[in-house]
Amino acid sequence: MPLRAVAFDMDGLMFNSEDVYTEVGAELMRRRGRAFTPDLKDAMLGLPPRESFKVMIDWHGLDEDWEEMAKESDGIFLDLLDDRLAVMPGLCDLLGTLESAGIPKAVTTSSGPRLTEAVLGKFDLRRRFAFVLTSQDITHGKPDPEIYLLAARRLGVAPAELMVLEDSHYGVTSAWRAGAYAVAVPNEHTAAHDFGAAALVARSLADPRIRQALGLPG
Repeated sequence: MPLRAVAFDMDGLMFNSEDVYTEVGAELMRRRGRAFTPDLKDAMLGLPPRESFKVMIDWHGLDEDWEEMAKESDGIFLDLLDDRLAVMPGLCDLLGTLESAGIPKAVTTSSGPRLTEAVLGKFDLRRRFAFVLTSQDITHGKPDPEIYLLAARRLGVAPAELMVLEDSHYGVTSAWRAGAYAVAVPNEHTAAHDFGAAALVARSLADPRIRQALGLPG
């Protein structure tokens, strides 16, 4: 079945926001006299905010409300946004290729709406997507398939006709469970993740195999 639409995860896939979140996590834990270890970061990657902060709270046995921690985290992230955030290699060229081919695309992120709009707005990218789905639009976060089933429905394609670009194990698992064509694009933070469910593991968004899978020139 040919692929007719593309869904983009955001953090770590479109932007180097995982680098920024590493600084955010380190600052959150510093304020509490705790360490933001690589194992803790890895356990949180790809999860929606509620589950992600609950991992952090349970990890260190903190007596805190996840929503308050999320607000604090958002504030730190927004303070770092202008100086730290960058577009990942190959993103702009891939968006241009899809637009030239008339292939619709959407953003499907585990982040909340506030940070999502701030990140997309920094590079004026919101207008280039048919719609954006965030943690607020779903009941069950990744690795549940809900977000990709919803994306396929809104894009007017069958799940098997949807290419999903993800950088984490949870994200790829979510896409695979939805029946989508899951493409893993690991970054330095997720290179060791299990991507056994991916139909393709790409080197970057510039990998010509992504275009080839869509039936486009590499």
